[in-house]
Amino acid sequence: MGSAVRVLAEATPATRDRYVDLLRVGSLAVVVLGHWMMAAVTPDGVGNLLAVVPALQPLTWLLQVMPVFFFVGGFSHALSYRSLLRKRPGGPAASDASASASADSVYAAFLRARLQRLLRPTMVFVLVWGVVALLVQLLGGGGGLTGVTLRLVTQPLWFIGIYLAMVAFTPPLLRLHERYGWGAFAGLAGAAATVDVLRFAAGVPYVEFLNFAFVWLAVHQLGFLRADGRLGAGSASGTGSTPGTGLRALRSLRVPALLAGGGLIGAVVLVAAGPYPLSMVGMPGEKVSNMAPPTLALLAHGLWLVGAVELLRAPAARLLARPRAWRTVVAANGVAMTAFLWHLTAMLGVYGALLALDVPLPEPATAAWWAQTPLRLAAAAVLTAALVAAFRTFEHPAPPSATTPAPGSAPWPPSARPSACSASSASPWSASAASLRAAPPC
Repeated sequence: MGSAVRVLAEATPATRDRYVDLLRVGSLAVVVLGHWMMAAVTPDGVGNLLAVVPALQPLTWLLQVMPVFFFVGGFSHALSYRSLLRKRPGGPAASDASASASADSVYAAFLRARLQRLLRPTMVFVLVWGVVALLVQLLGGGGGLTGVTLRLVTQPLWFIGIYLAMVAFTPPLLRLHERYGWGAFAGLAGAAATVDVLRFAAGVPYVEFLNFAFVWLAVHQLGFLRADGRLGAGSASGTGSTPGTGLRALRSLRVPALLAGGGLIGAVVLVAAGPYPLSMVGMPGEKVSNMAPPTLALLAHGLWLVGAVELLRAPAARLLARPRAWRTVVAANGVAMTAFLWHLTAMLGVYGALLALDVPLPEPATAAWWAQTPLRLAAAAVLTAALVAAFRTFEHPAPPSATTPAPGSAPWPPSARPSACSASSASPWSASAASLRAAPPC
């Protein structure tokens, strides 16, 4: 694997926006570490460290980074879908009828690439745990910690469902973005605010579930704006250049600074004066959660995070220009989804082994518990690595033939075959080294 990673890293086009790849894998890594840290497991059950020590809840304003992942998804989806549109048979000069037909084929190809990438490892995960759950039930188990484990390990699946919805909505929302720009984002944000007003002020039942769409799609829409260079912290269209120097660099930071400052102030005001809890992750027993379903406070939190990461773009780009740092990002992106799916399995496996070996589990948040934490984290990381080694092959389906057209279209001419950009999905490294060398800017 090391030599393959080195080849891919060296073949990366200079035009690639490496920071997006860092944000993708970094956000998932923070989520994994947060889950490992928050688990407060005792022989009696599984609790949440943030409930045991409420003073730690402000940390979720830094560590609840799922909005960053969805923001990066919007950026990548915009580039990939546009790349496929440019390379469809007939290109921009196609007639209205043929353009409509080929657009349908592009949409099918776009969905197929992402469904393969996401659903292959996910279906293997579901199959393995489905068999385990069935065996547990047949053997008369399923109670106590075993039942809690069977429920907890499936938590990553909510993310898969939301992400697939974003993929499906990319073409129509991208058209809205191209017509209205910031107005499309404002429309989704306004819809999220309206839902919360109906929920908290008017008491309309079940309306809050609409914000699973409005909040996350609004964050996703920010990725479209980044793809067009409207966030100001760098160039558009996925190029790898960094902001300039002097006055121009300061101007390029204006929009990210406004997003970060405005989002943070908005989140503080909403939590302080509104019905929203302090924690940006779900807490056991709370009547209102900022996460499930998402709230306007979580959207404000997402704005501040997006602004913050865009402010860090230039120094991160300098770091990623170093070969060793970039190889690390390439390697991590190649297994990120597999690691995300299996990280809770690894964590609960570590606790299960400790209980089976009669190793005492200290009370959460005590000095003994904190002293044991590095060892538990190291063991969970090792077990996750073993699970990744076992299942990573399902994250890398064989790429489709370059000469195979999407259903319902004519054969791709040589100039219209999908590039590495358009063929990539949640992670960019399914393309070959040769295609990366030749890849144009997305």
